[in-house]
Amino acid sequence: MEQFIENLPAMDLMRSEKMTFVQLIIPVESAHRAITYLGELGLLQFRDLNADKSPFQRTFVNQVKRCAEMSRKLRFFKDQISKGGVVSSPSPVLQPDIELEDLEIQLAEHEHELMEMNSNSEKLRQSYNELLEFKIVLQKASGFLVSSNSHAILEERELDENVYSNDEYVETTSLLEQEVRPGPSNQSGLRFISGIICKSKVLRFERMLFRATRGNMLFNQAPADEEIMDPISTETVEKTVFVVFFSGEQARTKILKICEAFGANCYPVPEDITKRRHITREVSSHLTELEATLESGIRHRHKALSSIVFDLAKWMNMVRREKAVYDTLNMLNFDVTKKCLVGEGWCPIFAKTQIQEALQRATFDSNSQIGIIFHVMDALESPPTYFRTNRFTSAYQEIVDAYGVARYQEANPAVYTVITFPFLFAVMFGDWGHGICLLLGALVLIARESKLSGQKLGSFMEMLFGGRYVLLPMSLFSIYCGLIYNEFFSVPYHIFGGSAYKCRDTACSDAHTNGLVKYRDPYPFGSRSQLAWESFRVTFPKLTENEDVYSVGCGPDELRNHVELLQCTFLWQLIGYKVPADLYHVMIYMFLSPTDDLGENELFWGQRPLQIVLLLLALIAVPWMLFPKPFILKRLHTERFQGRTYGMLGTSEMDIEVEPDSARHHHEEFDFSEVFVHQMIHSIEFVLGAVSNTASYLRLWALSLAHSELSTVFYEKVLLLAWGYDNLIIRLVGLAVFAFATAFILLMMETLSAFLHALRLHWVEFQNKFYYGDGYKFRPFSFASITEDDD
Repeated sequence: MEQFIENLPAMDLMRSEKMTFVQLIIPVESAHRAITYLGELGLLQFRDLNADKSPFQRTFVNQVKRCAEMSRKLRFFKDQISKGGVVSSPSPVLQPDIELEDLEIQLAEHEHELMEMNSNSEKLRQSYNELLEFKIVLQKASGFLVSSNSHAILEERELDENVYSNDEYVETTSLLEQEVRPGPSNQSGLRFISGIICKSKVLRFERMLFRATRGNMLFNQAPADEEIMDPISTETVEKTVFVVFFSGEQARTKILKICEAFGANCYPVPEDITKRRHITREVSSHLTELEATLESGIRHRHKALSSIVFDLAKWMNMVRREKAVYDTLNMLNFDVTKKCLVGEGWCPIFAKTQIQEALQRATFDSNSQIGIIFHVMDALESPPTYFRTNRFTSAYQEIVDAYGVARYQEANPAVYTVITFPFLFAVMFGDWGHGICLLLGALVLIARESKLSGQKLGSFMEMLFGGRYVLLPMSLFSIYCGLIYNEFFSVPYHIFGGSAYKCRDTACSDAHTNGLVKYRDPYPFGSRSQLAWESFRVTFPKLTENEDVYSVGCGPDELRNHVELLQCTFLWQLIGYKVPADLYHVMIYMFLSPTDDLGENELFWGQRPLQIVLLLLALIAVPWMLFPKPFILKRLHTERFQGRTYGMLGTSEMDIEVEPDSARHHHEEFDFSEVFVHQMIHSIEFVLGAVSNTASYLRLWALSLAHSELSTVFYEKVLLLAWGYDNLIIRLVGLAVFAFATAFILLMMETLSAFLHALRLHWVEFQNKFYYGDGYKFRPFSFASITEDDD
């Protein structure tokens, strides 16, 4: 609870900070330390004074390249540690700080050592795989050669010559360097080629052999008992041993080419059983030696990676900081004659003292004889926008910034969004049962905030966690609106008694025309004014059949009127003065027949004259929006270029209006006709949009009704229908379906739908009336905002 109270929105945190444009003149000997201290402070946004230069033409390009190369090596170490499964553990000895030059040398040594170990390990693994495949081929091919099915083949082979003579296996020749050679001279004898191939290629391999030899071959296969690891991808591959019997030199050539094309490895298998056993023992002996060598290499590699993993995070952070410092130094002008760097940038006014202290400390720590000059300047461009936020208000600021960043000193809609966004969501999601479910989810995310913030979450969970402080007021407002609607999982409850309305006639058969009348006031909270039930009944004829539905407080008609008060349009005179009004008679007849007698629709004495006055004021507002602004801009432009120096700092909002471009360095010619036409287009758009934007808030009714009706369908057609059976299984199935529909359809899909509609009401219907949103964010140079590149 204390953590939540600390994160409550504060208006001073949402107010745009005043910015100032400053210039820094930094001696070369203290430049690196000064930029480092400013990065730790994180309150100065540097301006790129070398934008016309390519990255390779800048002063500190070599240092940036060195840092980029070290970053590459560190990413290589990180990848090797991940593949090797080395677990990071606390270092037993506190490592001293290391200089960047020493770190560069140390990283080069580690990389050379690892690459050499990887190369040796890859060669050993390749040799091991070849011997293992040879052993498997020897074992599996023996079954084909001595089986009863191949007895006739062996007899025929005796008439000719063996496929491989005994002279092929010489002790001085390596087993894997022997060729698969044909028999001595008889080109018509039956021969065979044995080897191993990936299991996924066997079918296509056999089909290709059949076509190439026109069916004059015998193909035998058997699955390998062991999976073989690929030395490059380190993934195990299932393989199949094959033996192809054929006749003729031409067929042999074709088969060898097909084996090479399919990546099959061929191994010589002698027909003599004694020789096969001898070769198998020799291969097994080599395999045992290679296994011991591979295990020793893995232990040595693991030890080398363990010595790196202790300091890897510190090294990566150090290199990122150094690269950011040199990237920032490349944005400064280098004065060779004066041996100093000149920088410009923006900072909040409140941060000037802190920046000056950091610069003084950098001068002292670098033993520089010349101090750093820091002074304020005038700027032609518009300052960046900076709002100080906390964990509660940052999510609402992101919602507004997704539409557009506010201009400098422009009104920030996020201040109102903190309340209006969850309230409009709740109007469409009014159910205090569903609201309690959302509340529990929000409280769980907030309670586990410290634990979840340090974990890598999925995209969906990251979105929920980032919006935890938006979800909390959304759930609270949903409970409030659900009590107003008397909706608890679509079940009405008489918490405050029955309905406060009754039919005007006793039969209640003509309630649509005669309407409902209020006979008591039981509301413990909410609006206590009369409800315009006629307009509500026209929109919700079904819900009004049950008079107990809205028995707690103000209905959706009043909620809509409250929402309309938020619209900053020239029609405030038309919709702002009525709260419990009948929208159909007041809004429509106010335009169609403003002078007619109101009759029963009169809400108070003097309503008709007041409506006429407000209607006239609305008509007068149209030319008032059109004419004054172009003439005011023309006068300001004339005064400015009659000798007055323009300074953005300390100017009025009208001055900023003249300079809408946030990066303008020169003044364009003022065209009065263009400004006038532009203002006329905006005025027409504003007037037409006022009506359409107001009508767009009817989606609050539509989605509220859709949520209620959908919840009612699941309750009546699933839960109650299943509960009507005496079978326990049917009841449990119905309960499970109802719970699934509530969780995934009403709590997830409907929540997302209401969220998106509330987003549209703020972006399209509300913010476009007064919010330009064409500014740019204040992005100071800060080490805290630097994140690791995962590429």
